[in-house]
Amino acid sequence: MSSKDDKKGYVFKITVIGDGAVGKTSLIKKYTQGSFQKDYIKTLGAQFSKYDEEIEGENCKLFFWDIAGQDQWKFMRPTFYKGSKAAIIVFSHTNPESFDNVPKWHEDIKKYCGDIPIVLFGNKLDLVDEKDLNDKKVQKLVKKREFLAYMKTSAKTGTGVYQGFQKIIRELHSKYKLRE
Repeated sequence: MSSKDDKKGYVFKITVIGDGAVGKTSLIKKYTQGSFQKDYIKTLGAQFSKYDEEIEGENCKLFFWDIAGQDQWKFMRPTFYKGSKAAIIVFSHTNPESFDNVPKWHEDIKKYCGDIPIVLFGNKLDLVDEKDLNDKKVQKLVKKREFLAYMKTSAKTGTGVYQGFQKIIRELHSKYKLRE
């Protein structure tokens, strides 16, 4: 799914990846529905959400692909990644291992999608004391991996969610608008 259809505007597939239980589904729901569910239901394989948004007077159809983070789904990921125009990699501030796995996710998406814009979300900010976060470590990774941006997010409170999604959507809109 890509670029522009004259009658319908832009269509973008954005893949959301990261370890299991980091809040990928909750972030998508917060952005697309404005809601947060406390009950966690594990994503099996992948699920997608469609969302329409107007950017600079043009309609953008967004398909957010929420990819399961559990290793048992690893063999399916290349199929789910196909056609992605951007990605969001999510880690949880409550799970240091999920941050340590960000390079693995980055390499995986780059392998199958090439040089696409990627934003890093550090989720579950509401569950930690912000002064305890190792921002220098995160910023070093962001610079090394050349992420478009890093957003501190909370799917529960909404902190950073809208801004993070807007960053990637506006980047895509700008990129494809220039190709016309």
